[in-house]
Amino acid sequence: MGRRTAWWRAGAWRGRPSARARVAAVAAVLCTAAAASWPAGAAAAAGTPSTDVSSVAPSYAFAQDARSVDGAKGITDAQRLEAGKTYRSSLSRDAKVYYSLDLDAASNAYVSVTAVPRAGATLSVTDGIRVSVQDDDNHSCSNESARFGAARSPHPITAWGARTTSPADPVCQGVGIYYVVVERVGTADSSPGAWDLELTAATEPHLKQDGSTSPPTVWNSASPTPVSGEAKRSQGGAGFSRAASVGRGVWNADISPGQTLFYKVPVDWGQQPSATAELGSANGDVHGYAIDALALTLYNPVRADVEDARVGYDGKQKSASLAPVPAVDYANRYAVRDQVNGMRFAGSYYLVVHLAAGVADKFGDGPFGLTLRVGVEGAAQDGPGYAGQSVPRNVFEVTAQDRQAAAEGGTGDADVTMKAVAAGGIGAGTVVLVVLGVWTVAARRRARVW
Repeated sequence: MGRRTAWWRAGAWRGRPSARARVAAVAAVLCTAAAASWPAGAAAAAGTPSTDVSSVAPSYAFAQDARSVDGAKGITDAQRLEAGKTYRSSLSRDAKVYYSLDLDAASNAYVSVTAVPRAGATLSVTDGIRVSVQDDDNHSCSNESARFGAARSPHPITAWGARTTSPADPVCQGVGIYYVVVERVGTADSSPGAWDLELTAATEPHLKQDGSTSPPTVWNSASPTPVSGEAKRSQGGAGFSRAASVGRGVWNADISPGQTLFYKVPVDWGQQPSATAELGSANGDVHGYAIDALALTLYNPVRADVEDARVGYDGKQKSASLAPVPAVDYANRYAVRDQVNGMRFAGSYYLVVHLAAGVADKFGDGPFGLTLRVGVEGAAQDGPGYAGQSVPRNVFEVTAQDRQAAAEGGTGDADVTMKAVAAGGIGAGTVVLVVLGVWTVAARRRARVW
């Protein structure tokens, strides 16, 4: 501060600063003020290095508003997860941790857990996480797992848990405290380091009138024809909260080994999504083979895994296509197969593309060309008639803004950066106006003296 004060005093004595100096000073003030008002994590998205080592290692962008929460070793100390909130935690090797949910008797509740190994982690084929929801009598409401698979490539994986109030499932009914249990599995040959976790919770209201508890028996299960047309540029985001919005069409991006790209697609009631990811050829004379190199996964609005596709890579163009899934229908939740029961509500569905780190060993660091062909078939229909509002709000709906954003496409991380700049714009603009005002007054005073 002393040196800055001396600069201003020297300027007053020696005369008016040059135009170049004034412009540079304004730019410096603007950047400083805007950066100071950016949310945590926005600076990294804008190109400023992060000082958080754990966030630099995995190329996953955690939600900017995520709250820190510690997983407890037992139910006694389990911290509460609130619907509509996002949390950040960690999971040690061979650990089992507990969180709690305070639920009413009518709403369905969903929890997702995304695990992110840190850079250089050694993984086994069976390495992964298991997520379950239990009541206070140790009855299991749900039990789901996610694993890294044969490629053993460190990347974000997501498993989910649920407490539903379906009359067809008498377990886990009623108001009270429920527990989310997260544990690592298959860790015999994996690195001992902890994994970062991102947790979300959401609630779905009950219906005004009870509907059918039988899933549709007939739906279009034919393999869809990949969407064609002129490709648009849309570089996927680095996390669920940074997912780039895309709709029906062809989208181009770049992807490097070890990288994961996130996209979100609005899918309304009665609509049926499809997707194909195409990886371009490597440069030069190529040899070798990378197992399960390209992975494409479809998640529903509460980040539940619906369908995935994986394909190996030999340096020549390859494609991975999702198997057909049914159109969105409330009654799909009563089906046994994940491919069907995951298509239980409207909202933003996520397409997550991962290129295995092992591709670099055989074909270089890239980046490689990626083409994503997204299909959404069928006319939007009316919803089932909820008796209340979801938490977070509108998570099981498709809004006009969702459709517009999907039609335009874009880059998830860039969108976050622009929002951060906009958030800091008022404060930064105010500071600049004050600085310009000071110069104006000083200039008038010098004019009177001269």
